[in-house]
Amino acid sequence: MTTTETQLRTRAEEVLRTLAGPDARLREDQWTAVHALVSLHKRALVVQRTGWGKSAVYFVATALLREAGAGATVIVSPLLALMRNQIDAAARAGIRAATVNSANTADWERTYDAVTAGEVDVLLVSPERLNNPDFRDRVLPRLTASAGMLVVDEAHCVSDWGHDFRPDYRRLRALIAELPDGIPVLATTATANDRVVVDVTEQLGLSAGEPLVLRGSLDRESLRLSVLRLPTAAQRLGWLAAHIDALPGAGIIYTLTIAAAEEVAGFLRERGHPVASYTGKTEPGERLAAEGDLLANRVKALVATSALGMGFDKPDLGFVVHLGAPASPVAYYQQIGRAGRAVERAEVVLLPGHEDRDIWAYFASLAFPPEPVVRQTLRVLGPEPLSTAAIETRVDLSRTRLEMLLKVLDSDGAAKRVKGGWVATGEDWVYDGERPRRIAEARKAEQQAMLDYLATSECRLVLLRRQLDDPGAQPCGRCDNCAGSAWSTDVDAGSEAAAGERLARPGVEVAPRKQWPSGMAELDVPASGRIPAGELAEAGRVIGRLSDIGWGTRLRELTGGEDAPVPKDVLDACVRVLAGWGWEERPVGIVGVGSRTRPHQLDHLARRISDIVRLPLLGTLAPAGPRPAEHANSAQRLAAVWGAFSEPTFALPDGPVLLVDDVIDSGWTVTVAARLLRRAGAGAVLPFALAQAG
Repeated sequence: MTTTETQLRTRAEEVLRTLAGPDARLREDQWTAVHALVSLHKRALVVQRTGWGKSAVYFVATALLREAGAGATVIVSPLLALMRNQIDAAARAGIRAATVNSANTADWERTYDAVTAGEVDVLLVSPERLNNPDFRDRVLPRLTASAGMLVVDEAHCVSDWGHDFRPDYRRLRALIAELPDGIPVLATTATANDRVVVDVTEQLGLSAGEPLVLRGSLDRESLRLSVLRLPTAAQRLGWLAAHIDALPGAGIIYTLTIAAAEEVAGFLRERGHPVASYTGKTEPGERLAAEGDLLANRVKALVATSALGMGFDKPDLGFVVHLGAPASPVAYYQQIGRAGRAVERAEVVLLPGHEDRDIWAYFASLAFPPEPVVRQTLRVLGPEPLSTAAIETRVDLSRTRLEMLLKVLDSDGAAKRVKGGWVATGEDWVYDGERPRRIAEARKAEQQAMLDYLATSECRLVLLRRQLDDPGAQPCGRCDNCAGSAWSTDVDAGSEAAAGERLARPGVEVAPRKQWPSGMAELDVPASGRIPAGELAEAGRVIGRLSDIGWGTRLRELTGGEDAPVPKDVLDACVRVLAGWGWEERPVGIVGVGSRTRPHQLDHLARRISDIVRLPLLGTLAPAGPRPAEHANSAQRLAAVWGAFSEPTFALPDGPVLLVDDVIDSGWTVTVAARLLRRAGAGAVLPFALAQAG
């Protein structure tokens, strides 16, 4: 090592100690990365487990580059939680960090001015911000011209081979290509196998100039992995309630769906356990409060979907429990990697369910659209901007899939986001039909690998590390297969009974639609703006959601099966829901929704409810015309059901009516039906159905 390098390492160690404490020392790979970035101005990809110290690399490198006169480091970070943690860490090292995100719009101008004035050492931005028209056209050119280093955090998100593909990351290749010569680039991730490493280096353009790739061992000596197979949902939930206090410290309980997270959190609170739910539907302020409660150990656990993942930093997290197996061992490794970073022992428990494969299949159905739909989208786009909502009236994709497609087309140069929406660029674009097929095959292989993980008799951590192509995978000596299970599958009768009662408890409120989708005139539907008060449905009720842990499987079988009478146990659940509704005014009658697919089942349901609650069956809204096609997005669904029912031919007495259907999916069927009934004289319409989709 030269004198200059020795001096640089000494200074790097000093910065690290301000960041991580007086005893901190750079790992050799950390020093290798810092030296490559600061002295050699190279491009590097660092693949290291959570807690290894990837952020230390870019903060130490930032401090050294700034001391040498370089501009601010730009960190592309995918989550607000991750940004908050990074800003706190930077402050400990005396590094001035700021962020530009959707939660601090009032501070943007002040932040831009501070960056220009050299008062900011690190600017954190989300990948979505890179293609905000104003940011992209006004701010980004200044940043790329003056940046001292670019950091791409959670870089596996750029690869659609990976478990957490985010199309906004694709724009980073163009950003990197526009950087002045000699600007170092660092990409980091904790979860990338060989295929994803290759894809990341190619997608980000890191391969130019022989990038440095540093990959380390993915072992985590504190983790104790276990799989517990319990045959019923009541036993799994009962086991959790009975054992949660025995789990060390505070932790995370992952579920596969939003409905399950809310259901599990509700049950655990009923049993006296301090927990909170954390999902994609949780409001930002509530998310921040929940994270703070877990960090401060004010709750035993957050019951979360994958919305709580990248960026949540609690080194002393004592356990991770999964109620339901993720579809990918790589995704599973990332989630359990949140635990045990600063404790000697952390428990990792997986409780798989029979319904897991159904959930995997649903998420797999949200893959990249087929070529005809992509071509249709390109034909819809033109030189004048179209909003996403307007495109929905012409392209039958759900909002999530349409936004993903538009972002991919943008990153590929075929479309562009501008003020007011999206336009076509006119550039040639080739649909790679083989890539979606290969990715689908890879997903199937990942699902099989997850099933192998559940069934294996060898070391569980070895199997996970092999999925990440970790060449140093050795038996851990700690998992249930290596050392024997630390957990019994016994569930005490009281906990199981309480869980069974909670899961069997029917009744979910369904909020009414209050606003028509935009651009319905394009689909010849004369509806726009807010739904008039005199045409609105009231809040409805269902027995449960199709994705519920308790009622989900039963309701999926019933509503997706033969056109048969509704069985007694489901009718009993209907009675319980209706009895607990708490109407402001008792309905005066019942109206059935006519069906082409299960007319006998729905007729039987409406008649039996009429008998049980002793209300007259006023009539049925008869289907009009052919069966509406099934559609993916809100606008298309509304158009399909707008004329699906004939005007009611039966008398409607003044007062509320109970509208009976089988499944409330998008909500537009009951909304249109309620509009017809309200216009025909019904005082109010109370939708009731067996199930809610989702």
